[in-house]
Amino acid sequence: MADVPPVGGPCRGRPTAERGIFSHPTRPTAPPQVQGRRGCPQITAFSVTTGRRMNEDRRMPTLFFAAYESAWALGLIGADARRRIRAALPVRARWLADIARHDADSGLESIIRLRLHLLGIRVETQVSIDGVGRVDFVVERRVILEADGKDNHAGRSERHRDLSRDAAASRRGFETLRFDYAMIIHGWDVVIAAILGALARSRS
Repeated sequence: MADVPPVGGPCRGRPTAERGIFSHPTRPTAPPQVQGRRGCPQITAFSVTTGRRMNEDRRMPTLFFAAYESAWALGLIGADARRRIRAALPVRARWLADIARHDADSGLESIIRLRLHLLGIRVETQVSIDGVGRVDFVVERRVILEADGKDNHAGRSERHRDLSRDAAASRRGFETLRFDYAMIIHGWDVVIAAILGALARSRS
């Protein structure tokens, strides 16, 4: 493992059960190390895998990418820390830091975007659509992708809100696909087949 020097300074936000390092799906295997300081969580080290480990475990790029974007979105790593993290990565893995964004809303979104990138599918992220609101992804201006974490979409009122948004999107010519944690993590073949099918319909 290549350990990046500690990141100093207080953080700008607290991880929560809904959006943060502690609830991140990659936490059991590849989280930043977070500890309290003056009541505020802070990254004290960000370990990234070596090229050998990347080759041995195909999950490593995805785990790193999701943890990295989560830490950035929470304000736990600044520009200097990101430069050091990138420099510590194997050269052939630095593109992961280069395509990362600061506005990933969840680890699931990071995973989807990375996997679609690897398939050559470009997506627009966190798109605002008139009459619909902000959606997670738009592909080819016609297909909406939503990553539904259980914290935000489990209740009856949340379900009604989602259905209303989907109906509004349909009136505007969009097809909406929703995927939950289990599908994204354990059923990716089903997810990508659905996305490719929707894209084929939008092109016909």
